[in-house]
Amino acid sequence: MLFLVAALLLLGTLMGTAAFVPPSVTAAGTAAIAVWLLAFAARERSARRRRQ
Repeated sequence: MLFLVAALLLLGTLMGTAAFVPPSVTAAGTAAIAVWLLAFAARERSARRRRQ
């Protein structure tokens, strides 16, 4: 849960600063968050399959 809060905080920070930073920095931050969310989803899916 702490990781989710940290990700949301990071997303909020990136969204707020998107107007002030170069597009490449915004895209890199967006990509990092997307990769983290995909890894989290894959981990949760594999854990759910092991439980069943």
